[in-house]
Amino acid sequence: MTLRPLLPLSLLLALGGFSFNTIANEGQWQPHQLPQLKAELKSVGLTMPAEKLADLHKHPMSAVVGLSGCTASFVSSQGLIVTNHHCAYDAIQRNSTAQRNLIVDGFLAKARAEELPAGPNVRVYVTDKVENVTAQVLDGLGEKLSGKARQEQIENRIKKLTAGCESDKAFRCSVPAFHRGLEYFLIRQLMLRDVRLVYAPSSQIGEYGGDIDNFEWPRHTGDFSFMRAYVGRDGRPADPAPDNVPYQSKDFLQVSAHGVKAGDPILIAGYPGRTSRYKLPAESRFVRDVSYPRRVADDQADLQVIATATAGNAEHAVRYANEVKGSNNGMKKTQGLLDGFARKDIAAIKDEQLAGFKQWFAKQGKDPQLLTQLDAAIVADQQLREQEFAMAVAMQSDLLGAANTLVRLAHERSKPDAERDERYQQRNWPFYKARLSRMEQSYVASVDLARWQASLQRYMKLPANLHPPGLDSLLPTDLASLHAQSKLGETSVRLGWLEKDGSQIAQSTDPIMQLAQKLHPLRLQLEDQRKEVDGNLERIVARYMQAVIAWKKSQGKPVYADANGTLRVSYGQVMAYSPRDGITKGPFTTAEGILEKETGKDPFIVPAAEKAAILAKRYGVFKDPVLGTLPVNFLSNGDTTGGNSGSPILNNQAQLVGLNFDSTYESITKDWYYDPAISRAIHVDIRYMLWVMQEIDHADNLLREMTIHYPGKPGSAAKK
Repeated sequence: MTLRPLLPLSLLLALGGFSFNTIANEGQWQPHQLPQLKAELKSVGLTMPAEKLADLHKHPMSAVVGLSGCTASFVSSQGLIVTNHHCAYDAIQRNSTAQRNLIVDGFLAKARAEELPAGPNVRVYVTDKVENVTAQVLDGLGEKLSGKARQEQIENRIKKLTAGCESDKAFRCSVPAFHRGLEYFLIRQLMLRDVRLVYAPSSQIGEYGGDIDNFEWPRHTGDFSFMRAYVGRDGRPADPAPDNVPYQSKDFLQVSAHGVKAGDPILIAGYPGRTSRYKLPAESRFVRDVSYPRRVADDQADLQVIATATAGNAEHAVRYANEVKGSNNGMKKTQGLLDGFARKDIAAIKDEQLAGFKQWFAKQGKDPQLLTQLDAAIVADQQLREQEFAMAVAMQSDLLGAANTLVRLAHERSKPDAERDERYQQRNWPFYKARLSRMEQSYVASVDLARWQASLQRYMKLPANLHPPGLDSLLPTDLASLHAQSKLGETSVRLGWLEKDGSQIAQSTDPIMQLAQKLHPLRLQLEDQRKEVDGNLERIVARYMQAVIAWKKSQGKPVYADANGTLRVSYGQVMAYSPRDGITKGPFTTAEGILEKETGKDPFIVPAAEKAAILAKRYGVFKDPVLGTLPVNFLSNGDTTGGNSGSPILNNQAQLVGLNFDSTYESITKDWYYDPAISRAIHVDIRYMLWVMQEIDHADNLLREMTIHYPGKPGSAAKK
């Protein structure tokens, strides 16, 4: 194929190659925007009707669901969903012990009765309705309101909208901000509460390469798993119960075992978490020079403490496996951002973009104080963020975290539900109960104590101006004694406190509960400061974003909002890339590459059955006719970020051809800046998934349940 050349910085700037503009396949679009992008979709070869893609009640969008911070999709009418292995990792770890380690051994339920509970906080969210409610949220807010008062009025309006939307308790509603507070949309989602683990390959397949290969290319990872959503016998969402039945998903994705080839168009639908493409130069310099380096250093230190504290104890290592995996992933991504900032001066690119905007804005003759006010609001935000970081370091203990939660819940429950902080309203209490219960599978007293002792030492080494005023005098000196005397390590004790009110909490003799009560006013004070800062910042940034959008619309360019965890669609092509001069990395990896990486030591151990099948080249119908072998992973230039993990990769017939699971290391900075030359997402090829299911794990029951289009059976929805 012909590779797109690397563009020099000057040309990128001339083209508007930053977040203010849409070039190449940049953009995480709200579904309702897709009819505006017919020309762009056609340019990459996508011929699916844009109006159909915009309809949340029609295939394929109705089959794409949120999954507790990830994305998944229905692949049968019986509530079967496919997602990434790492998205199911918490469920896998939760059901594992040192004696029955599902992480290493994998898991397959051959019958519904064998499926395992994914966990009390795992939810499947089916987006049902999206409504613009900007007027209901923002109209009539006085310009003279303080930041805190403005923020609280917005929160109260959002709580009313949410309460009205959730009159039917089957639904979960939210009102997220778009364009940094310029717009608000009411999102209604069917919330399925009974989710079960169905199938996960061994970690030797599902996370082959581990943290070493994380964010790297070439990649050879079978990052996939299956879960199932259940409901009550009446068909409505229900708490987990033995007599629940599979959710009858109206739409589900059919699977194409034909796969993809270089240059093919693809569509990605999912729930991307957070991007920062509209943030200003000062904000990018702050994370580059201050925030990210501190975060990486703290994550590295904490991971070392966990490694030392769990060394030699397999049960303890299993309990902290999910914590370690998540921290390693976050740390490598943050380090990748720092490395990306070092390779390309994103702040300088933002400077150029801002200069172009300023020239246009000055000619409008409106809001002359906007940019000065914006600068001051950003400084206030950054100063508070440093104190918030320090507070988080000082409180790095699951036991203290549980106590802080219990104290806050007790204080909030004394208020009418409508007057509580929205995070602590009654609708959220099941999540807290599940989290407090979850500690039973993820907590070890000695490990928690070691982490807390080490984090307090790191806190004391931070510059004094970062310490929240009043915190130092409240921090204990004898953590070992405090920890030993507390009973909060017992699940029954934690859940017992969940039912207590503020006066009962105040009488607690548990030393960590007492500490949490002393910390409570300081934590509220920081929250109030955050409301003041956010209220002022969002009021000003919204005006700025309104001007930016007007600027781009004057040039005839559509504008997408930064990712915020809501349903989005991106598009692109299967495509190689050149990360540096003289090096081109192709868009596919193959089964032979798995054996090339094999060392016999974790994380490059190949299961014996898989090795034998690769050596014998038993690829069957999954052998790619061009590659001449079994494809494992592939690249596209689709626009993704965290939260897109598990997103279905769709072909031109809206059939499933892969799952998104990562980005290349050079692409990590796309959270701040999308570079069309090197921004690549990594996907697991559906043919490798199906091959593992058939040849290695013999998941025949699931292959039969799905509708799979196999080569040699054109026009039919053949089932294996």
